[in-house]
Amino acid sequence: MTTPSAAAAKPAASADFPDAVGPATTITLFSGRFALQRNRSLFLQELAVSVIPLFRPFKAVRPAPQFAAEVVAPPYDVLDTKEAREKARGKPYSFLHISKAEIDLPENTDPYDASVYAKSAENYAAMLAAGVLKQDAKACYYVYRAVMGDHTQTGLAVAASVAEYDKNRIRRHEFTRPDKEDDRVRQIDALNAQTGPALLAYRQIPAVDAIIKKTTVNPPAYEVTGDNDIRHALWVIDDDNDIDAITRAFDKQEVVYIADGHHRSAAASRVAKKRAEHNPEHKGTEAYNSFLAVAFPIDEMKILDYNRVVRDLNGLTPDAFLNELTRDFTVEKTDAPAKPRRKNTFGLYLNGRWYLLTLKKAPETADPVKSLDVSILSDLVLGGILNITDLRKDKRIDFVGGMRGLSELEKRVDSGECAAAFALYPTQMAELTAVADSGQVMPPKSTWFEPKLADGLVSNPI
Repeated sequence: MTTPSAAAAKPAASADFPDAVGPATTITLFSGRFALQRNRSLFLQELAVSVIPLFRPFKAVRPAPQFAAEVVAPPYDVLDTKEAREKARGKPYSFLHISKAEIDLPENTDPYDASVYAKSAENYAAMLAAGVLKQDAKACYYVYRAVMGDHTQTGLAVAASVAEYDKNRIRRHEFTRPDKEDDRVRQIDALNAQTGPALLAYRQIPAVDAIIKKTTVNPPAYEVTGDNDIRHALWVIDDDNDIDAITRAFDKQEVVYIADGHHRSAAASRVAKKRAEHNPEHKGTEAYNSFLAVAFPIDEMKILDYNRVVRDLNGLTPDAFLNELTRDFTVEKTDAPAKPRRKNTFGLYLNGRWYLLTLKKAPETADPVKSLDVSILSDLVLGGILNITDLRKDKRIDFVGGMRGLSELEKRVDSGECAAAFALYPTQMAELTAVADSGQVMPPKSTWFEPKLADGLVSNPI
């Protein structure tokens, strides 16, 4: 990365936000330390709940307008190192130098090596020192609009409460992997900033809609075109009355939902706990008690299909496999790719042919997880016929996001890499919220949200 030397440069510090209300529990201060009458961790958690609203404004680090197009990059977790290195070639200010800093180290460097996080912090500091990135002087909300083809969604970049995440008011629907959490924890600690936003969903709020509409009448601070021709635009909401109205409106929300970014959210929670434990003057209002998120109305969000490919048929011939399927499905040959148009239907690509599978009998259950199409396929086909029971670990299965299209499924099978591919009807937002509200989780790779949020558009210093 060819940026100015930043040996002495440090990311801009983020001041504490003002207290929303006073502490709920009386504390005594001795020699700079809290004397607590009960368990410190529990106390800190309760204190955080008492002083932080669900969402609050933050002092974003974001590109200077003239650098925005070069800075903005795809999310860190949709590219491997090779792809990131190629995409950042000739772009010294691409945010990939921060989010995938191994691209600036020798090839074959372990992406989880300590040197990667150190390089990320170095590059972040260098971009700040060069004025490529700047921190806003005032805590603001930011309108974020993403446009993909004829689909538009408009929401807000916010600092979401870690405490409300911990108590499941910000609800999740996926398990996280410890290694991926660890990676984000180390990244946040190295930068003293959250640089990849979680994607949240909320039920429409007319008062917030009105402020967004009023704001977006004006030109955006910047608008850039990212991967897949997705347009990303950002407006700054810095009016105190609007800021207060947004904060109060969201704090009346009973729940909001994590759509994407479970590892980012979990990592922020771990960092907050660690910093609270090591901060004798912890008040619950520090920036580390929030995590970076972009929240959109549920009705504006788009979920694409998340398809499956399998490497073998568990010893079955193609004809024997098709015969097994007829127990639970009607099986029809199709002349065109079998893209499911409704729930309980599945496309199958096998031996150079497409088949449409239609479930004969939907599961008689009130369980929102068992009624998902991804669960039906897992229970009846992947597990029941192919003996693929652990979708997280079994190397016989892989997953293909809907943005790649059904042609990618054909390619994986025709190449001989895989024996069969399954196309699914997209999981619906109502299904996601039902699972989250039930306190359960979906099978792995159940949702593929588009458009993806860009990295580098806003970051949250902590």
